[in-house]
Amino acid sequence: MEKGHPATYEEVQKIHPLYFNIVKKRYWWFALSLLVIIPGIISLFIHGLNLGIDFKGGTMIEANFTKAVTQSAVTDTMKSVGLSGEVQLSNGNKSVLIRTEALQQEKQTQLMTALQKKVADYDKKTLQVDEVGPAMGQELTRNAFWSLLIAMGLMIAYISFRFQFVFAISGIIALLHDVLVVVGLFSLFQWQIDSTFVAAVLTIFGYSINDTVVIFDRIRENETRMRRGDSYEDMVDKSVWQTMRRSVNTVVTVLIALFSVFILGGESTKVFSLAMLIGVFSGAYSSIFNASQILVEIKTRMKKPTKGGKAVRA
Repeated sequence: MEKGHPATYEEVQKIHPLYFNIVKKRYWWFALSLLVIIPGIISLFIHGLNLGIDFKGGTMIEANFTKAVTQSAVTDTMKSVGLSGEVQLSNGNKSVLIRTEALQQEKQTQLMTALQKKVADYDKKTLQVDEVGPAMGQELTRNAFWSLLIAMGLMIAYISFRFQFVFAISGIIALLHDVLVVVGLFSLFQWQIDSTFVAAVLTIFGYSINDTVVIFDRIRENETRMRRGDSYEDMVDKSVWQTMRRSVNTVVTVLIALFSVFILGGESTKVFSLAMLIGVFSGAYSSIFNASQILVEIKTRMKKPTKGGKAVRA
């Protein structure tokens, strides 16, 4: 519905053929979220995360080949000598950057000999082999942690100023939901993470709150038009459905783009695109089914009965 031309709750129900009351089923949505989050948290405590060389250290090899090579050819050759890692191509696919576990000189020689035989010849004079320590990953994690804390603080201040403090708390809880879903699933399935995973989590944090704010804005508009006897739950449900088409269209478009990157983008973008796929889907879910429902739950609990038996806002 266009801004300034609000529909009645009954009209909203008729417009959407798949309509059902989202707010009244909020405990089902909370339970579904917990079914995903709790196993992930347990896995984090038991198994932790499968850290790549960006976090635990390893070997970086940069080689310039005499002809263009493919990422799959380099990756397959690494597997043939018992290695795995990240492969990045540049300079017309002639320059290859390999990031793998810490290698002894004998293993490095074995890898480069296999690449020369199975992929292409390389310039031995420009070959660079560097050892990467875990300090860089620790600093990256620390900076990411502080970035999230600062972002959360600024978001709370902004949403509190634009809406109300209770809106800010609801939005932040929904954001934490998205982070826990992504991190938990990566721990549960032991998918290896690298520095791009941190970038994905920070991106998800900003993307998710945007959709939530759109719904919050419609709730604020409709709240000012409430009349005596109107149900706050129905008003929030109406607001969610008024923004549903926009939310679904946005997330489907983004998911299609991310899925294309995941399939066609190569090994170097796998972690980022996979984390983003999970995060964007989780962000859309939390914006529609969690954030506004948490708002309803908090506002309901903020009401205290008076001596006369009537409820007033705390």
